[in-house]
Amino acid sequence: MKIVACNSNRPLAEAVAAKLNLPLTRVSVRRFADMEVFVEIHENVRGEDVFVVQSTSYPANDNLMELLITLDALRRGSARRVTAVIPYFGYARQDRKSGPRTPISAKLVANLITEAGANRVLTMDLHPGQIQGFFDIPVDNLYAEPLFARDIQERFRGRDIMIVSPDVGGVLRARGIATRLNCDLAIIDKRRERAGVSEVMNVIGDVAGRDCILVDDIVDSGGTLCNAAAALVEEGANSASVYTTHGVLSGGAVARIASSPIAMMTITDSILATEAVRLAQNVRQLTIAPLLAEAMRRISDETSVSSLFD
Repeated sequence: MKIVACNSNRPLAEAVAAKLNLPLTRVSVRRFADMEVFVEIHENVRGEDVFVVQSTSYPANDNLMELLITLDALRRGSARRVTAVIPYFGYARQDRKSGPRTPISAKLVANLITEAGANRVLTMDLHPGQIQGFFDIPVDNLYAEPLFARDIQERFRGRDIMIVSPDVGGVLRARGIATRLNCDLAIIDKRRERAGVSEVMNVIGDVAGRDCILVDDIVDSGGTLCNAAAALVEEGANSASVYTTHGVLSGGAVARIASSPIAMMTITDSILATEAVRLAQNVRQLTIAPLLAEAMRRISDETSVSSLFD
């Protein structure tokens, strides 16, 4: 097997390659003067099982084009099988028509990845999971749930914790972690007046005197989670922490989180950390490199990936 790293999250690709004890394949991914993407593979890939590691995070369109052109280069280089490893799948929030004459961009991106030459996709905590059905090729969707559960056990040992879903849509995800930890579950009932703005209305569950842990898949502006944390503290919670897989953290999100009641926000390295994230006092990263590496090994060996989560 060979591992190709594009530019969106090279440290994660290097960590995965180190776990697999493999060197990264020598590749040039660069720009022409007019910012066109050019990709050149400097090693023979004929008949190889190739994994391309690329999150389609900010700048989403540039990183998506890098991925598509790399897939095309590998297909034309006669790779036996090409797996697009997309730790963070951009455009996933555009998974349905939200109004008249609006696109389903997640389906379009799935078509582009398939037509570019991917034989299968490996991703993590899709938002939502049914995007797997947008692809006509196999998709392995990994989950951060076991990683978060282990970290929560270590950091909150001996404390009275409660897992909290920040909205009704995330109950299934929160319940999974609560079941692993054998603890209670609460839900935040909120009303969203317009896109990007959320208003917390009610906390369903008795959180008084508990250390509350909000669980989500994506944090972008951070408004929902900050409001949820404030609501929990108002209801008498000892503390409010957050575990979320994909730290998009656009705009002033990090500053918003820093001034919020959130004691600590834990994200993964599915998206390369910005300088603001690295300097933040109440934001930390967990690495998903071991999980990705093991999944890639199992795909290459044609063994079960789902058993990782049994």
